[in-house]
Amino acid sequence: MKKEYRVKKDKEFQAVFTRGASVANRQFVVYALKKEQQTHFRIGLSVSKKIGNAVVRNQVKRYIREACQLHEASLAPNYDFVIIARNPAAKMTAQEVADSLRHVFKRSGVWKRQVK
Repeated sequence: MKKEYRVKKDKEFQAVFTRGASVANRQFVVYALKKEQQTHFRIGLSVSKKIGNAVVRNQVKRYIREACQLHEASLAPNYDFVIIARNPAAKMTAQEVADSLRHVFKRSGVWKRQVK
């Protein structure tokens, strides 16, 4: 993902945690904070050592990034998201991660309807 699409600083993460709304399912917790001045969404990832070793954690992060790029047109543009992976995410395929994230985004209300 491009740098402008990432939440990187601790201060930005803390702002999303404290002022943002959270929605969760069994695999992911998503914090969303609306930012009116942004033209695109930004993603911050958190994958704990409880998930697995470095190889597994990096694979989960790659799957999450891929799912966000796949659903880029469907996500609301003016949000900061922090996605926290839970333990079941370690055993999921890329398609299952994408489906699970879509479910959480729909529950949080940031999913735009598909235009055909």
